[in-house]
Parts: sequence; C-alpha cells; structure tokens
Amino acid sequence: MNQEVILDIVRDALTTTILVSAPVLVTALVVGLVISILQATTQIQEQTLTFVPKILCVFLVLIIAGAFMINTLLSFTNRIFSYVSNIVG
Repeated sequence: MNQEVILDIVRDALTTTILVSAPVLVTALVVGLVISILQATTQIQEQTLTFVPKILCVFLVLIIAGAFMINTLLSFTNRIFSYVSNIVG
C-alpha cells in the first residue's frame, strides 16, 4: 500500500462524507436562514421558533434522501472492503 492509495481512500472518504451530510446540512441552513429573516422582519424573537421547523424539515429530508444516503455509504463500504481484500489477499 503506497501513499497514492491512502490518499485516494481519504479523498473518497471525504467526498462520501460531504455527499451524505450535504442534504441535511443545506436544509437546516436554508430553513434557519428563512426563519431568521422572518423573525427579523416581524420582530418575533422567540428562540424555540427556529428549532421546530428545522427539526421537521431535517426529518423530512432524511426520509426523502435516506435511500440515497444509505446507498452512498454502502458503496463506500464495499469499496473499502475491496481495498482491504486486495491488500490482504
């Protein structure tokens, strides 16, 4: 195992992490921004108002994008197991 293979594995791991976490993080960011703008314009400064819509939207995104996320993680795991079997075998 040389340095190039290790760098490919790390690059693949980081790419997979970004792909899996992006739908949830972008959704939370957009919903938080919309709620913050809404609070600023209406001058409603209730702290709990931001959490409920964020949680609901994140759960909705997890339900919708869950299959994509699981498939991405499974393909990454298969690639890692393939690397390990090539090293050992």
